[in-house]
Amino acid sequence: MPPLHSHGTPCYLFRVVDYRRNLPHWFPKGRALFVTWRLYGSLPTGLNSEAGMRGTISAGEEFRRADAALDRADSGPLWLKNPRIAACVVERLHKGASELHQYDLHAYVVMANHVHVLLTPRIEVRRLMRGLKGATARIANVILHRTGKPFWQDESFDHWVRSEAQFARIRNYIERNPVTAGLVGKPEDWPWSSAHPSSQP
Repeated sequence: MPPLHSHGTPCYLFRVVDYRRNLPHWFPKGRALFVTWRLYGSLPTGLNSEAGMRGTISAGEEFRRADAALDRADSGPLWLKNPRIAACVVERLHKGASELHQYDLHAYVVMANHVHVLLTPRIEVRRLMRGLKGATARIANVILHRTGKPFWQDESFDHWVRSEAQFARIRNYIERNPVTAGLVGKPEDWPWSSAHPSSQP
């Protein structure tokens, strides 16, 4: 199994998932998927430009830099800090699993400007992501009194899980994200996470 970075991030996460485009993207049926998406304009322009230079950094390094920048939350919009918006994202995540049966939801965390999710798709991933991002964007823009403006960045990061050990590490990485970012002392203290007691059945 490929190694993880020192902070636990899988080194081979793949970028460039714009589910609105007809790009070839293969996901093994029945395997869990780690997906990260972020608010529109949430990364510094310089970081985006550097990441866009093919061959200069690996996909894993690109993810590490982007995630670290997002965790600092010192650039761009932080709309997910609004409790109503964060709760809306959590509600839609649970609805997609328990009511719509579009995926099995294993872990998630909603941060100030991005979302990490570990799930096993039951429908086409493009359709799944379009539904999640579209529904939450509409509700969030109503809350923010914004009309006709992008809420989520088109691109997402994704990686399908190769083993049970990797599944456990990614789940731990997701639920510990607020701790790593210095926001809480324990994963269960973050209210918009699968680690929080309120998310348990």
